Amino acid sequence: MPERTESERTELTRSVRFEKTDILRMFPSFVWKAELARGVFQPMNAALIAALGEIGAPLSSLRPEQSWQSPHDLHERAPFRALIDCVQAAAQGALSYLKVSHAGILVSGCWANVNAPGAAHPEHSHPNNYLSGVYYVRTPPGADTIDFHDPRPQAGIVRPPVTALTAENTDEVVVRVTEGTLLLFPAWLCHSVDANASQELRISFSFNLMFRSYAETMARPLWEPGTRS
Repeated sequence: MPERTESERTELTRSVRFEKTDILRMFPSFVWKAELARGVFQPMNAALIAALGEIGAPLSSLRPEQSWQSPHDLHERAPFRALIDCVQAAAQGALSYLKVSHAGILVSGCWANVNAPGAAHPEHSHPNNYLSGVYYVRTPPGADTIDFHDPRPQAGIVRPPVTALTAENTDEVVVRVTEGTLLLFPAWLCHSVDANASQELRISFSFNLMFRSYAETMARPLWEPGTRS
């Protein structure tokens, strides 16, 4: 009889010692990713860029490493209605998946992000909201990712070497996006954007959503719009 391999001996020992094994998944962090149909996002993106020009976005005057953010009330302006309709539809799908009972959820803030070559956005979250997200209008190669960071404060106390990066052992997940991608995630989930490594503008729209009963007074963004380096 041939000698058993190490993996076969390990499996046999496991089967003798344990009647059953399982993995219990607890406290997961979700990111919902939707790809809009080309026939939807192409005309909408063209209209969004035109609308940004009309509200004074510096689409041709940003210096390297500069970023510009619009006022955060774009969800209240007619030229951005088609985008908000897509956001609302995605949010309803996410809440349905989570089995959340609610009396309505509202977009509490929506703003444009224009990033020149070299511009980045540091790690942050979106307080006083339930969901946040990003919609991508221009994502040239080298400016087509977003980074999500492990929200568990104690997870880094012991970090042994790993044989392969997986969702279970990494402290950062890089999500690749394209034009027409819409992401939704918990507003508390920290995220960042690497420096724009292309020679073109990266253009996206960020947004927050909050339950109707909270949104009127607490959920507006806490930062001021404008250009920063």
